[in-house]
Amino acid sequence: MTRIALPLGAVVAAALLAGCGGGGSTTTGGVTVSAGATVGTTSSASKLRVGLVTDIGGLNDHSFNHLAYLGLQKAAKDLGVQTKVDESHSNSDYVPNMSSLAQQGYDLVIGVGFLMHDSIRSVAKKFPNTKFMIIDDAWSKGDPMNLEGTVFHEEQAGYLVGYLSGLLEQGSKTISSVGGQKIPPVDHYIAGYQAGAKAANPQIKTLNGYSQDFVAQDKCKNLALQQIGQGSQVVFQVAGGCGLGALDAAKAKGVWGIGVDADQAYLGSYILTSAVKRVDNDVYTTVKQLADGTLKTGRTFEFDVSNGGIDIGKISSKVPQSDVQKVQAIKTKIAAGSIKIPNTVP
Repeated sequence: MTRIALPLGAVVAAALLAGCGGGGSTTTGGVTVSAGATVGTTSSASKLRVGLVTDIGGLNDHSFNHLAYLGLQKAAKDLGVQTKVDESHSNSDYVPNMSSLAQQGYDLVIGVGFLMHDSIRSVAKKFPNTKFMIIDDAWSKGDPMNLEGTVFHEEQAGYLVGYLSGLLEQGSKTISSVGGQKIPPVDHYIAGYQAGAKAANPQIKTLNGYSQDFVAQDKCKNLALQQIGQGSQVVFQVAGGCGLGALDAAKAKGVWGIGVDADQAYLGSYILTSAVKRVDNDVYTTVKQLADGTLKTGRTFEFDVSNGGIDIGKISSKVPQSDVQKVQAIKTKIAAGSIKIPNTVP
């Protein structure tokens, strides 16, 4: 299955525009969205309808859910499909939100995130004539045949940002990571981060903790402050909207912060880089395949460095060019499959 890469610069620009609001509606490129509102074209010629259900992080998480929304926006603009976004405020919203979209006759319902593992399978079984896609979760034997799974090799992005951290923090320095919940996509990032850092600097020390939350920024901030108090010079956030609090702690204490999913360099000069996961690409090309009549469910598609689904974001201009070149060389080796990266946290 061919996936189409969206220009990253356009995604970041849209993130700056659409991610700055609080609750209520947001306008990007002339398209307005609010929780449960239809976005994109409303032309009577548009027959296909696509619904997206966020996880509890919501559209203003500046990363995971927001990227999915940007991919949906582009699909609405380019492909002429009618789209709708339903935000979830608790885990109990997943089944009702997805069921409502299926009952309304949406052709494709997209679940954003691994936390919907059970919910989307339950709903897909009840609505066999509706296509479903889940981000960050694999399809496996016994799952509904009207479901497509998509997964990312986050450990590759984690390795790249970890390797850069190890190059900068030589000797027995300390770096850290703040995860949301201990679920596979989060641990993939963290495992790669630790492995990459130790590949660049075998003496480096790594700290890791979980906030058990993807929303409450104070939880991630407090955890990051504890890590910085233990000597961390680089804080990698892997907790969505909650992780913005970890980055805020890094800024306050004058250490490096590393963004996740989206390129979060726009947050400030203290951002070293970001571990990028092209969720926008995933959503857009799945919708395009629906529109083209080529979407196949009952399988899993994997994104990695080699097909443009995983990358490292903008690297701070303060980093020596020699180190940037070393990271790019590692990226080439990862794409070629010559570096084996763990995806579980020790």
